[in-house]
Amino acid sequence: MTIEEISKGRDGMDVDGDEIEIKQGIVELGFNADYLKLYYGKLFPHAEMFKWMSYGNDGKHPACDQSYFGRREFSFTLENDIYLRFQSFNSAAALENSIKEKCPFKIDIGPVYSVDPAKRHAYAQAGDNVFTPVERELIFDIDITDYDDVRYCCSGADVCSECWPLMTIAIKVIDTSLRDDFGFNHILWVYSGRRGVHCWVCDGRARRLTNEQRAAVTDYFRVYKGNDNSQKKVSLMGPSLHPFLVRSSEILTPFFEEKLLHSQNLFGSEERFEKILELIPDESTAAELRGKWLRSSTSREDLNAVRWEQLKHCLLVRKTKAHGLRRCFEEIVFSYAYPRLDLEVSKHMNHLLKAPFCVHPKTGRVCVPIDPDRCEEFDPTTVPTLSTLLEELNREGSRDDTENEWDRTSLGKSISYFRSSFLQPLLKSCKEEMENSHNAKVQQSKNSLSW
Repeated sequence: MTIEEISKGRDGMDVDGDEIEIKQGIVELGFNADYLKLYYGKLFPHAEMFKWMSYGNDGKHPACDQSYFGRREFSFTLENDIYLRFQSFNSAAALENSIKEKCPFKIDIGPVYSVDPAKRHAYAQAGDNVFTPVERELIFDIDITDYDDVRYCCSGADVCSECWPLMTIAIKVIDTSLRDDFGFNHILWVYSGRRGVHCWVCDGRARRLTNEQRAAVTDYFRVYKGNDNSQKKVSLMGPSLHPFLVRSSEILTPFFEEKLLHSQNLFGSEERFEKILELIPDESTAAELRGKWLRSSTSREDLNAVRWEQLKHCLLVRKTKAHGLRRCFEEIVFSYAYPRLDLEVSKHMNHLLKAPFCVHPKTGRVCVPIDPDRCEEFDPTTVPTLSTLLEELNREGSRDDTENEWDRTSLGKSISYFRSSFLQPLLKSCKEEMENSHNAKVQQSKNSLSW
């Protein structure tokens, strides 16, 4: 094992943003290595993860690439902040045995490389392009901490029922576009275990995108362009909105008006409404609203709705105001509600992302899939935790009428969703793609012989 493979700290690692804070011994919510050993031994869906990462290449079809799974990088985070990079496995059993033996506090999944990543040093003298990523799911990482300037209920890694809907609306906007605009079908949304969501786009077309193509896809979603020092963070250019932005606005505006406006009390103080007034380019309009709100004696229950309607009237109804105020209305909604993606995560094949069904070492929560069609029902505070799962196993210990241990716990429905709604349709598609590719090669061979 080399220094590159075992390291302390994060230098040189391109991983998702959920920081791990591991202390020796017991971690928050009863998270410790002994509990994790039981989880990996009884509940973690090893076989399903192998099936997913194989994409149909674990069968006997002549089009199968038997080396495919063995060229995938896995990274393990062990206790005491030790990282094992470039792990690879040639079978489902090898993956399962290594996980059970090493009991990683976190598992990250990387790309499929041109050669076995564990043997990359053997190819070091052969040239720059021998060891290189050749396939990787198109991934997205959305973190609630990136909304700290527009949420007032929580900050940092804390989330609650008032601000979590920002994640829900992000799922709706991005998932709809990935399916309708790009034609992707096999999309897996996963709770990060603490403060955000991850998206895995697993269609063959998506996995084979180059870095340049990935950058183009992420740029398509790039609306929120500001930073901490920017006053205006969203600029919707052009005489009319792109159809994607029109559709996004139809999702975001009702959410902003019906939920976010009130849950975050956006007009509840001078400091908060000044942030909104700063987004209005016409100074006379902003001054008029400011004066009205400073003199306002509206009851607290109606404050946000009344002030928002007054702002809308100034921006949307009046005919004499400066050009661009209607667009300003849309920019305000997008500034507060549009998904804030970590774009660098999506642009490069070699980014590592936490595997589904890991247990977050800070919260003890399992990184379970989220159904995008029912994402508004998802509540991060009710996600199964390591300690509750083990309690459920102990409580139901006498039952032997289930095929899998997880069916005796609250994790069962998440694994069932993963298998039936994501994995089975994905593998069916992979089989069809292999069959079509094989038949095309056979036909090409016949055509060449007929000459």
